[in-house]
Formats: sequence, C-alpha cells, structure tokens
Amino acid sequence: MRVPYALRRLPEERLACLLPCPKTPQLGDIALARLEQIGKNRRLELTNGRAATLHEGDLLAVVYGNRYATQQFEGHAAANGIFCDLLSMGGLCGLVQSKHATIAEPTKLRVLGAIGDAQGRPLRLRDFALLPVSAARQPRVIAVCGTSMDAGKTYTAMSLIVGLRRHEERVAAIKLTGTGSGRDTWNLLDAGACPALDFVDGGFPSTYLCSLDSLLDLYGLLLAHAASQGAEFVVIEIADGLLQEETAALLQCPAFATSVSAWVLATSDPLAATGAVHVFRDWGIEPVAISGLISMSPLGMREARAATGIECITAAELQRGELNERLTGKYGVARQPLAAQG
Repeated sequence: MRVPYALRRLPEERLACLLPCPKTPQLGDIALARLEQIGKNRRLELTNGRAATLHEGDLLAVVYGNRYATQQFEGHAAANGIFCDLLSMGGLCGLVQSKHATIAEPTKLRVLGAIGDAQGRPLRLRDFALLPVSAARQPRVIAVCGTSMDAGKTYTAMSLIVGLRRHEERVAAIKLTGTGSGRDTWNLLDAGACPALDFVDGGFPSTYLCSLDSLLDLYGLLLAHAASQGAEFVVIEIADGLLQEETAALLQCPAFATSVSAWVLATSDPLAATGAVHVFRDWGIEPVAISGLISMSPLGMREARAATGIECITAAELQRGELNERLTGKYGVARQPLAAQG
C-alpha cells in the first residue's frame, strides 16, 4: 500500500484494518483504493517526498477532500458508489466536477473500504492535527498572495525566506490554503524555513469550501506553532488567486488582515497586477511589492509599476534581501497574538 503526502502525519502502525466503505464520505475520511485506470496523475507523492510511479492495480491509501485548481481540477469529497477520482498527486480523492480543457481525465480509483486503527475505529485526518500551543509573542507576518494559480507565489515566498535568512533572521513558513501536496512546503523548508507548516499539519487535506472560522482557527494554530519554535518572521503563502472564495473571505477579515505586517503580490503580467492592486486597495490592503512571473520581464515590470505605483522586484533581488528593510523595519510595538484580537 502506497501512503501519500496528505497522510504524512499518520503513524504507519495506525493503518491497521479495513472497514466498510463510507456511504457518504466526509472531508478527511481515509480509505484504501485500488488504481483502476491511469489518467492525469501518473505519480503519487509519498510521505517522504518521493514521487512514486503509479501502475494499474496499485493499492493506495487516500483521503477525501475538495480541490480548487483553475488550471487542473475542481473536485469534491465524494464518491460514486465505490468509485472515485484521484484529485491530486498528494493523495486527495473525490469526484471531479470540472476540469481545464487541456487536462486529461482523472486517474480512476475503486474504493475497497475505509481504513481503521487496531480497535476498528475509522481514521480521519483531523485526529492527527497538531495540538494547540501558546506563544507569548506573534512573529511579523508576511503574506504572499497571487492573481491566479501558477503566478509564482511559492517561488516568491521561497525567495523572501532566502533573503531574510541571509540576514540571519529566524523565519518560518506556512502554506495556509490549497490542496495537499508537499512540493511547495518542501521548497519552503529547503529555503531555510524552520518550521515549514501547511494545512495538513492542522488536519485538513485541503481548504477549498472550508468556512472562514475554520481557516482562522487553522491560522492561529499554525502561527502559534511557528512562534513557539522561535520564529521572528513567518512567510505565509495563500493559494490560488484573490478571487478564490476562501482567499477573498480571509483577506477581507479584519482578524486576519490586521495580523499581517506586509503583503507581497505575485502575478504573471501587468494587467493582472493592475487588477489585483485595485482589488487589494478596495479591501484596504497596500502591497509592499509585486513579484512572481512578471519579474522575468523588465518591460512587464515597468508597465506594472507605472500602472500601480508599486515597486516590482525580481526573485534574485528578494533572495539578496533587498526588500528586507521594508519587511523587517525593526519598528513598532509587537502585535498581539491573533487570539487576543478576537
């Protein structure tokens, strides 16, 4: 049985028995499935980060979840009887509701049953979340948001971490929203983040269709863990684009927005940058810089700066720490922990 990234917090010995298939699968339910037909996902990211090549007939541990990816699948935590789709290489399963026209049909699974522990209790991802901790002081939070999927958010976040670490700042990383996959989190870890956390650490296989209250609780949990490990700065990546429903709700929530010290926008082109900055400003947010794929084009950067008045900065400049003074500042009184803000 192959165990994917989304189940990395489960001790292997807890995967002990096979139970009947859930009649109505819920977010975070864990199941055993046989791969029936190879489609879009031909590999499965394992708990150690290795991408294992899949073959028809393979047995996979999977977790039900919702997926939102404008350039891949939209899917829900559901099954058609004993059949479902592999929604991501991180081990998310459900039923595809829509897909990008260029994407192949999903890899097909037959669900053999729910996975239980040695006492016959069904396993659910939320039961393996980090436990709450207290932190005396909140780190300075830098949020990286984007105009769309694949706008360069993770590379921007990684570059910010490298730049801060170059000046001996203690930096943690949080991928707050998205779909369970380790590639982004491993990249943030490799950049020097300590710790590098994501929503899986909070018991979520994905965050699409999560309530705002759930996201705020998740944020508070992960931020407290980063602070408890001595992080002075936390770089947070928020998945997808500003118009994604959960992202929009989060950024317009005062409890979240006031906890952020600096915002960086990742985008692909000047027009997207202009539209995103207008949206940001409507929400009372002023980004300190624009980066992402647009930074590969000096001309595109000039257009974006002329249209928005916001500095555009390349990944190399971020990695040299050229934005650090504006991010760190060493100014002001420490913000109160999120819980104290209500």
